[in-house]
Amino acid sequence: MARLILFNKPFGVLSQFTDRGSPTKRATLSDYIDVPGVYPAGRLDRDSEGLLLLTDDGKLQARIADPKFKTAKTYLAQVEGEIGDEALASLRSGVTLNDGPTRTAEAERIDPPDLWPRDPPIRVRKAIPDCWISLTITEGRNRQVRRMTAAVGHPTLRLVRWRIGEWTLDGVAPGEWREG
Repeated sequence: MARLILFNKPFGVLSQFTDRGSPTKRATLSDYIDVPGVYPAGRLDRDSEGLLLLTDDGKLQARIADPKFKTAKTYLAQVEGEIGDEALASLRSGVTLNDGPTRTAEAERIDPPDLWPRDPPIRVRKAIPDCWISLTITEGRNRQVRRMTAAVGHPTLRLVRWRIGEWTLDGVAPGEWREG
């Protein structure tokens, strides 16, 4: 039976178990998860938060992480500015990034979600409003969501991955994990 761990990765934590070669110590998965033989199924940038799946099953790991399987990933993104219908339509139809066009996505403006406070908090600028969107993609290029929101004129301020396929962060506090 494959083991699957749902981990709520805090901001500033690397999606790996070691941090070799860094001049300063950075937080890694080993600071939170002491389970032998599990490995991340995909990555989540150090400056992003949220759901990271870990497993001891190579086939399951590939099915979750490989873009050819088109596993849907839902992100909650706090973006700079008041996003409008035109920008949301662009995100839905796919935007062209420097490494080519993205696949179509689901994108909608949402009320601010009830999330834990981020440490450190985002930089708030009084003169520039912000809002939240939900964005579901089926690929996973490097920093893709951040690059997509920037491409439509709304840089990402905070990014939380909430769902991967059928698994969600529901009930998993930051820095905590549970079996899937």
